[in-house]
Amino acid sequence: MIYFPAMLGVLAGRVTATAAVVAAIVGVSAAPASAAGTPASTSPVFAKLTLTVPDAFLVSHHLVTVPGRTVHIRGVVRPYVPGQWVLVKASVDGKLFKTDHLRIKPAPGGATGRFTEVLSSPRAGRVTVRVGHTRNAALGGLLTRRSFDALDPNASFGSSGLFVQLIQQRLAAVHVYIPQTGVFDSGTGLALDAYHRLLHWGTYQTLDGRTVSYLLGGLGQFKVRFPENGRHAEGDLSLQLLALADGSHVVAIYPISSGKPSTPTILGNFHVYSKVPGYLPDGMYFSNFFISGYAIHGYDPAPDYPASHGCMRVPIQDALSIYNWLAIGNWVNTYY
Repeated sequence: MIYFPAMLGVLAGRVTATAAVVAAIVGVSAAPASAAGTPASTSPVFAKLTLTVPDAFLVSHHLVTVPGRTVHIRGVVRPYVPGQWVLVKASVDGKLFKTDHLRIKPAPGGATGRFTEVLSSPRAGRVTVRVGHTRNAALGGLLTRRSFDALDPNASFGSSGLFVQLIQQRLAAVHVYIPQTGVFDSGTGLALDAYHRLLHWGTYQTLDGRTVSYLLGGLGQFKVRFPENGRHAEGDLSLQLLALADGSHVVAIYPISSGKPSTPTILGNFHVYSKVPGYLPDGMYFSNFFISGYAIHGYDPAPDYPASHGCMRVPIQDALSIYNWLAIGNWVNTYY
């Protein structure tokens, strides 16, 4: 009982303090707007955060890249609130490899805010990027994530899976002819051979790190010399490549074996004047004759060096696609 008056005093003090806080809040709420017309107290803005990975590739509905390759994580906050930051954490298979604090900057027009994280996965695995903003007086809390796969970049004949699909996709993107089988098969080897020739790297069918880097960077271009010829074929004998082109647009690129030194391929500008399906007695397959006995045709073998009697040989498996694309009257241009 001797402590009861003291406890009452403490409680009375707490009630008085609470009343004072309530009175202060009521006073602030009731205060008039500032001279600038902005209320003295506002609630935080609630925004939406979205993330994209524009440098990644979409393969069979999977967002993918390879380890060591730089990708950008782009964030958009709508609406934009000045002076805000986000925390970015990137992990691969649950193991954190990068943390950043990034300022949200205004986009042109000021309606949205933007930030960009730059990273590369240190190894193959599932990469997850988490981005968060802790609620404060100006902006509400934000939290979202975006995931993609960093694929093992090792593949050889017989391999399959997303990485092989990615390589086939990128070969097609630079217009090298390749059936999209999803398997590292003979067609993939021929396409890689054509791509290496296009880059002046010689003739080989293996997939190395430099090739992967160039393919994912979209490097390599066949330069059409005769765009005025409309739908036509160009044989670049210096590269041992045949390109089907529609004006300046390259449709497909194939490796060829042109005439050996003793029986060189004729040079000049010609027209397809005859087309013969199937095999001829000498082994020519789906032939497109452009002058005299010279033709673009399938043949076995079609080695990676000039070996024919003057024709432009292509691998048997490539011949039908060329035959179906070329028509009587189309130009055929051959040059070094």
